[in-house]
Amino acid sequence: MKIIYGPVPSWRLGRSLGVDPICSRNKICSFDCVYCQLGRTKTKTMLRKQYVSLDGMKAELETAPKRGVDMITFSGSGEPTLNSELGDMISFAKGFGIPVAVLTNSSLLPDPEVRAALSHADIVSAKLDAPDEDVFRKINNPAEGSRFQATLDGIMQFREEFKGNLALQMMFVDLNKGRAEDMARLAREIHPDEVQLDTPLRRSAVPPLSPEEMAGIEKHFSGLPFVQVYRSRKPKTAPLDIHETETRRPGGT
Repeated sequence: MKIIYGPVPSWRLGRSLGVDPICSRNKICSFDCVYCQLGRTKTKTMLRKQYVSLDGMKAELETAPKRGVDMITFSGSGEPTLNSELGDMISFAKGFGIPVAVLTNSSLLPDPEVRAALSHADIVSAKLDAPDEDVFRKINNPAEGSRFQATLDGIMQFREEFKGNLALQMMFVDLNKGRAEDMARLAREIHPDEVQLDTPLRRSAVPPLSPEEMAGIEKHFSGLPFVQVYRSRKPKTAPLDIHETETRRPGGT
């Protein structure tokens, strides 16, 4: 697998050139979310290590065409913060003069080393799909040792430390749609720069909520700086390698 993929048309980040710091045919993640477009997690872990080398990432990113790219985004075949060299990777990517984003499930934010690595990014989109431990386990199916309160505390701590743009990504499905008010309350406590209200429109084991259901959910977020997937448009773009892109974003980009 190649480390660099895309660009993909992102409703959140524009024309996004992907960097996959895990780069595995079988998903490696600290969560096994019920809605994940990549299917079930084959390796569920909290272990940080060099899944992809810094030198390998540098070599691919240096030669990747960047014209028309709005964002370099760390995401792909697993949780990007599991790579122990992520901080150096982000710092290298910033050298191209393009904003750098990281999509994280927030599970490792309690670790100060992870927060320090993410501090180099311009944008961090941190996941929060639940208002409590019970819903957290039903939706995110975390690895052993991961707890809702610790994850929430990690997001709160990162918000205090981070100088860049913090987005809070919330995926709504049947399991949490009735808890939108509680999740909005947590969003107000976190004070993100943006709240991203999403539902799984790409291939998923669970169905998306309807536009009407999402419109009802967004009412709870009144006064917050939110974006909603049904109300957003994706830019047009052509991936460098359609196979590599489909591997990370199956069923459409």
